[in-house]
Amino acid sequence: MARRKKIYEGKAKTLYEGPEPGTIVQYFKDDATAFNAEKKDVIEGKGVLNNLLSEYFMVGLGQVGVPTHFLKRLNMREQLVRSCEIVPLEVIVRNYAAGTMSKRLGIAEGTQLPRPIVEYCYKDDSLGDPLVTEEHIAAFGWASQQDMDDILSLALRVNDFLSGIMYGVGIKLIDFKIEIGRIYDGDFQRLVVADEISPDSCRLWDIKTEQKLDKDVFRRDLGSLTDAYSEVARRLGLMPNNPASITKPTLIN
Repeated sequence: MARRKKIYEGKAKTLYEGPEPGTIVQYFKDDATAFNAEKKDVIEGKGVLNNLLSEYFMVGLGQVGVPTHFLKRLNMREQLVRSCEIVPLEVIVRNYAAGTMSKRLGIAEGTQLPRPIVEYCYKDDSLGDPLVTEEHIAAFGWASQQDMDDILSLALRVNDFLSGIMYGVGIKLIDFKIEIGRIYDGDFQRLVVADEISPDSCRLWDIKTEQKLDKDVFRRDLGSLTDAYSEVARRLGLMPNNPASITKPTLIN
């Protein structure tokens, strides 16, 4: 069988040409990075968990009418997605202050915001994905005003969905980021949620203890990242609560 053609390799995923025109195979790696890749490690099993969790969220979004690029999960580490043109923005939705917002504005982490705040960062690793305004986006032609209206609507719908899902399993959705893709059908364009939704791209805290269940565990050396991600998957019903221990077979006389 011929090797698949690699299209792109990022920090957490590798993209390959899909089996059909207009499709891409998205491979989830075990690599973990933080602080614009200044901190790196390989966390065994992270890619498998992110693939599983991203499938769960993308399928759920599709069921409530939010369009995504997701088609199906192929195996433990790969999923088939629609090829799309990525809008060069990271769309961040914040429900509570944390991370860079806390540093920029001097707001204590965990402070609930008066309403969800949507921020935009220009996707450029060499610049550190700088925060930009809608004025920048319009001036440089990264997205039209209609695109921005649609992106805002998509982001808030994703927030409503994720917040409800997480609250139901005792997790507080602090913030998350998504990417948006353009899919063309002739002259018609539509925007879809692309890339992934996983604990790599969300901040998730236990409602009662405020234990972190996201990539901050890696950023801040707070313990096992796979344990944190596995806990999210377990609460969502994607992993058994009490996996059976593996023992040696018993000899029956």
